[in-house]
Amino acid sequence: MPQEASKKPSPFATDVLKLVSGTAVAQVIAILASPILTRLYGPEAFGLLALFTSITGIIGVIACMRYELAIMLPKDDKDSINILGLCFLMVTIITVITGIGLFLGSGALLSVLHAQDLAPFIWLVPPFIFVSGLFLALNYWNSRTRHYGRLSIARVTSAVTTTGTQLGAGFGGFPTGGSLIGASLVGSIVSTGILGGQIWREDGASIKRAVSWKGIVAGLKRYKKFPLIDSFSALLNTISWQLPVLLLSAFFSPVIVGFYALGMRVLQTPMSLIGGAIAQVFFQRAAEAKREGTLDILVENVFRVLVIIGLFPILILTLIGGDLFSVVFGGLWQDAGIFAQILGIWTFIWFISSPLSTIYIILEKQDFGFQYNVANLITRLLSLIIGGIMQSVYIALFLFGLSGIIVYGYLCLSMMKFSGVSWSRLKKIILPHLFYFTPIGALLIGLKIFNFNSIFLVFIACIITIIYYLYILKTDTQLRTILNQVRLS
Repeated sequence: MPQEASKKPSPFATDVLKLVSGTAVAQVIAILASPILTRLYGPEAFGLLALFTSITGIIGVIACMRYELAIMLPKDDKDSINILGLCFLMVTIITVITGIGLFLGSGALLSVLHAQDLAPFIWLVPPFIFVSGLFLALNYWNSRTRHYGRLSIARVTSAVTTTGTQLGAGFGGFPTGGSLIGASLVGSIVSTGILGGQIWREDGASIKRAVSWKGIVAGLKRYKKFPLIDSFSALLNTISWQLPVLLLSAFFSPVIVGFYALGMRVLQTPMSLIGGAIAQVFFQRAAEAKREGTLDILVENVFRVLVIIGLFPILILTLIGGDLFSVVFGGLWQDAGIFAQILGIWTFIWFISSPLSTIYIILEKQDFGFQYNVANLITRLLSLIIGGIMQSVYIALFLFGLSGIIVYGYLCLSMMKFSGVSWSRLKKIILPHLFYFTPIGALLIGLKIFNFNSIFLVFIACIITIIYYLYILKTDTQLRTILNQVRLS
């Protein structure tokens, strides 16, 4: 069996840090390159990339038919290895089906989306699905064996490859959506190859000994709820995520999609940097906590960390998003910042609830997940259609954000209820941090009312954010404990 299986579990904070370190470097690379890329590529290029990503994202979420989640659940590593083999089989089947479907219907799809410029690159969808599906399965096997350092290396390499290719194409005279799409595929191939190579080198012998058709079929039957219920739930969730890109393109234009894509990219950075790492480690730890009867303690602690990390910067972005984007990315992108302002509060609630949403999977409440995702899809669809009919992207995004606040708020409270965490315990976490922000928010609003220069406003906001995090690190006992765990591990 993989050698890590016998090791004593490392502290939660240490595992998160291993993932965050790689993700942080990857995000820093992307962030540093973004002001250059937004001056090389126009909104329409980012719009085409967003459309391609939406199509591959919708199909990619069911590339393994959700069996990748089952990799974490068996006690015996041999069973997990056979589920990993089952995931590879599912990826191959879905890739072939995708290729056939696009061959027959890509013309109609692009016509509906008003995205004929995407036609030359639509053939890249099946290979992208195959590569990303393999990465998804390997990622969960990697989490089970707690080799989080492998994933950090893969992410950094992917970021370097993708960003380098994008910059090279832009400076080389090819600042098109096709260049952004091609760079994304190259980065995915490199990261999957690196992660797969590391896993095969260290776990390959165990995998070869354990995998069998009998074991694969047994896993297919044992965890049949994942493809039968959770795959539809995940598909609905992903479609609801990609609806803005698809409908904004259909009702407006790829340029509007480009603004939205950049706005969401900036909003999602905290999720990718911290929330994603916490979610991955939390899934594994929560499965153990459920067996040990300590799930409520783990959930409350993770909720508190997410609030401390996410609330302050999201509120600042909600107030000065337009100024921030015009300073960092150029005046052409101010609308993207306004979009980010509209979606800021919803983003914070999503940031908190998303890592915790794996609780219903651990408790095998797939029915709840399906019902929630149906509600999420319907409310988002209605919001965007109403805004589209009224020909106002601002109304569309406002309604989209409002529906998200309601639906994700319900998800978060439900996860707390399932875990045994009361609403009164949550209020004691949220209210003090809202109190910290009140004078800062008043100051920023005052500066905007008196029309202070955008550069000055952004500078003040950055200084305040740094002071806030330094204060929290100095005064918060839980965060200091986490840092001590990291230093001593």
